[in-house]
Amino acid sequence: MNMLPVVGITMGDPAGVGPEIILKSLNNQEIYQQCRPFVIGDAKILDRAQQFVNTNLEIVKIDEVEEAAFAPGKVYCLDMNLVPADLPIGQVSAEAGHAAFEFLKKAIELANEGKIDAICTAPLNKEALHKGGHMYPGHTEILAELTNTTDFSMMLSAPKLKVIHVTTHVGIIDAVKMINPDRVYKVIQLADETLKKAGYSTPRIAVCGINPHAGENGLFGYGEEEEKVIPAVEKAVSEGINVVGPLPADTLFFRTVRGDFDIVVAMYHDQGHGPVKVLGLDAGVNITVGLPIIRTSVDHGTAFDISGKGIADEKSLLEAIRQAIELAPKKK
Repeated sequence: MNMLPVVGITMGDPAGVGPEIILKSLNNQEIYQQCRPFVIGDAKILDRAQQFVNTNLEIVKIDEVEEAAFAPGKVYCLDMNLVPADLPIGQVSAEAGHAAFEFLKKAIELANEGKIDAICTAPLNKEALHKGGHMYPGHTEILAELTNTTDFSMMLSAPKLKVIHVTTHVGIIDAVKMINPDRVYKVIQLADETLKKAGYSTPRIAVCGINPHAGENGLFGYGEEEEKVIPAVEKAVSEGINVVGPLPADTLFFRTVRGDFDIVVAMYHDQGHGPVKVLGLDAGVNITVGLPIIRTSVDHGTAFDISGKGIADEKSLLEAIRQAIELAPKKK
């Protein structure tokens, strides 16, 4: 019996670089030694992308996951046939945005049915998603709604740096309003649980301040650290979680890369994303934490400006597939 995890890779926006980086990744035969991968998307778009990336893979259409043989040299595609063959490359379209939503919805259904062990997502385009009638900020919120998950967070994983977020796709003023002790505590708890599942015996967690210098004892801000962050850290410490903070964000990420901590709790999108992106756009992997299913993703966008040129780098998707393999429930 094959114990390798089944990983469903969603195509994302079919007008973006998703089809290209999927083909480049699945041209790597080592992937088939580590998992059983297949694509949820559009077979004819994969066929078209082959001419951009110079692969000679056989695109095999399937209607059910069970039909896939997971053989190297072949890409098994659960073909949803939602966009025309001449879909414009590198352009925002309602058709592509709707398709990206449906690919993800199908992956979630398969995960809920126990037919796949993890979902790995290629990028979607938020403008196209909205034009397609799906008013979500991004993948994370779709996943949360379709799995009825209320406590979740975005985690970015890069070499030597893991960051989990208290807030993500909201404006900075709204983010500060949304931060509260319950939410900060929950994210600390999610960080602890996630790293323990990944093999860390006692994860070392550090929490960012909201203001410069973590408020510096009231010098900056209006006491946000004292009101919103410190009670959460104290509660987590009282429960035995190895967490410190709030600490100044301007030095915390350096200290974490140096090895002082295993994960950083960031308060808002750019506080956490900036340091990860500095390490390289192809280095980061986006993981949705708190879901009943494993979901990893590239940490870059649809790159419409280079779509169809065959130059998109697949390293982030390869790493996302590897993270999906690592985090997927182990079969006995």
